[in-house]
Amino acid sequence: MKQWTATGTTVDEAIQTALEQLHTSRDQVDVEIIDEGKKGFLGFGTKPSIVKVTIKKNPVQDVETFIYEVAEQMGAPVQVKTELRQRDIYMELEGDKIAMLIGKRGQTLNSLQYLAQLVVNRESDVFYTVMLDAEGYRGRRKETLENLANRLAEKAVRTNQEVKLEPMPSYERKIIHSALQNHKKVETDSDGNDPRRHVVIRPQ
Repeated sequence: MKQWTATGTTVDEAIQTALEQLHTSRDQVDVEIIDEGKKGFLGFGTKPSIVKVTIKKNPVQDVETFIYEVAEQMGAPVQVKTELRQRDIYMELEGDKIAMLIGKRGQTLNSLQYLAQLVVNRESDVFYTVMLDAEGYRGRRKETLENLANRLAEKAVRTNQEVKLEPMPSYERKIIHSALQNHKKVETDSDGNDPRRHVVIRPQ
């Protein structure tokens, strides 16, 4: 239940009735006063106050529920640690079958992250970025990509030919670009269209 319309002899009383029905507190809701009501005189002309109380959208709760449900359906239940930093939602997943949620080269994790971002932003007035990690996978992947970038930069210099990497999501391409931005002998660029967009390393 996300919404309740209630009546009372005063606006405050109507709000309190709605809060009790929704099992929530005043700071968790938005209140719309439909009718302020009228006290009347000696009981005549009395009009009740009417309010519509709506539970505020909680982006973190929504995205956590989504992850729990998907993981459960995949047969890989998880625990989720979430941290909200302004408009960035960082989520760390832990579980016995976490490899299923990571997938080959993080493809399943990337898809989950993309869907989680759609879920959290579908009815939101502000845009949230979701970063999904699973037992430190992102850190290990970053290290792997940085090593790959340096190895392929050496190859580009040695052969004096450009080297094309496999298609990657934008934040992984960013890791490659960052790893080589101070390299004096190569330059990097992104080429192609998503989902086939990839990094190209060129000798200078």
